Amino acid sequence: MTSLIVIAGKAAPLVLARPCEGLRFAVGGALRRDFALYDCFDQPLRRSGRVLLRTGRDLILLSDDVAPISQKVDPGRGSVPAIASGAVCDALTGLPPLRALMVQCAGRAETLSVAVLDDMEKTCLRMQVITLSAQSGTATLVLTEPMRGYDRAHQRVVDALLDFEGASRGATGLWPLLLPGVQPYQSKPEVPITADEPAHRVAADLIRSSMSVSRQNEAGIIEDIDTEFLHDYRIGLRRIRSVLSLFRDVFPPEETDELQREFSELMAPTGRVRDLDVYLLGKPGFFALVPEALHPGLDLLFARMKTERDVAQRALARHLRSDRYTARVAALDARLTDPSGLPPGPEGDRAALPYAQALIWTRYRKVCKLARRIDADTSDDDVHRLRIHCKKLRYLMEFFGPLFPKKKFRKILRPLKGLQDILGLFNDYSVQQLELSRYLHPDDGAPVETDMAAAVGALLATLSRLQAGERTRVVASFADFDNRAVRAVFEELFHQPEEAGR
Repeated sequence: MTSLIVIAGKAAPLVLARPCEGLRFAVGGALRRDFALYDCFDQPLRRSGRVLLRTGRDLILLSDDVAPISQKVDPGRGSVPAIASGAVCDALTGLPPLRALMVQCAGRAETLSVAVLDDMEKTCLRMQVITLSAQSGTATLVLTEPMRGYDRAHQRVVDALLDFEGASRGATGLWPLLLPGVQPYQSKPEVPITADEPAHRVAADLIRSSMSVSRQNEAGIIEDIDTEFLHDYRIGLRRIRSVLSLFRDVFPPEETDELQREFSELMAPTGRVRDLDVYLLGKPGFFALVPEALHPGLDLLFARMKTERDVAQRALARHLRSDRYTARVAALDARLTDPSGLPPGPEGDRAALPYAQALIWTRYRKVCKLARRIDADTSDDDVHRLRIHCKKLRYLMEFFGPLFPKKKFRKILRPLKGLQDILGLFNDYSVQQLELSRYLHPDDGAPVETDMAAAVGALLATLSRLQAGERTRVVASFADFDNRAVRAVFEELFHQPEEAGR
């Protein structure tokens, strides 16, 4: 079976200078080509112990426990080749569907083909010794393939290779050598919290962590690599705004108001692009909601959305590249990293655990009070209000999760997520009806194509029917969330009778 050994640095000369006793290396000519290492922004390949490597026109997928898989590709004009079909394409499972492959590092590769011969000049195994040299780091990759009947000789060579300093078996070891110090991106990094930590310090740490997430996504938004960059950027800002609104009185009121305004203004330019991304990503689902005869009209609608989205994306990229934006976020970063930039407010020195319990218990009771009033006649605004309170409860539970037992926390978080999902669909159907109606009545008064008007009209009718169905599901889903077992866990973890007197 093929073995894969990774050795730190330019180890080819050392490898070839140390054949095992009774064996010799017959080295072919060196093949020098460009190389690139690929993964998505959040590095799912790295997390799963895989490496996607291109040397010249050869695309190779390496993993810790599977023989290398390769196919030919045309690098084309872009930095990432199109991988429409082939053995590597078939094996690239588990990648996030909305994430694009990116170049993680690039440089020059030197490949040596080596035959390992015994004292009778018979080939025992073949090796490829590939030296990968990038600006960020250098590594040597050795692929060994034994000939039939020479397993013992193969094992001797593998053992000798593993004796080199910095050598490791499998593809995983390539990452820290080519990208030293680079850790996989996390969209929701866990912020450590202790029970007696002051609440204002917890809030400040959460804000700094979320700001870092948003800032890491700026370049991907500007380059328009995939839609998840904007999604994560907005989530980071939304989490900051949630901390500022939910952590009552941990900062002075004037500081909180100023920061809320700052982050609201940072979020504002991103809204239209994200809305259109969501519609364009959901295109197949919209087509499934109307008869095929109306699909030409939807083609017109989505072509218009795509054009509008591209214009809005370019405007957003200009905004993120602007000197004004750069100066603004730099000033915010400086303020957030300065210990005096976020002074404690009236509740700022309160211990994190009792503070968290009080906030979560109060928000939980609000959710229950609102949800128990939902019926067939409840207004859309009241259902929307319930969705907002559920989201706030979820944020609080995620923020303070490290303070509570994981098993019990999951027991109450799961039904809350289920309720949120249904409330989210209800809200989506409501918002979609308003948005699609806008295309029937353009602001500039331009006439609407007949086919598009018919398709949008049919879509609006279907969305209205689906929204009515979700209202019924809200009541059933809340019953799952409001059962006796869930109530008991909420009361055990968060209810503090002594808080009533505060």
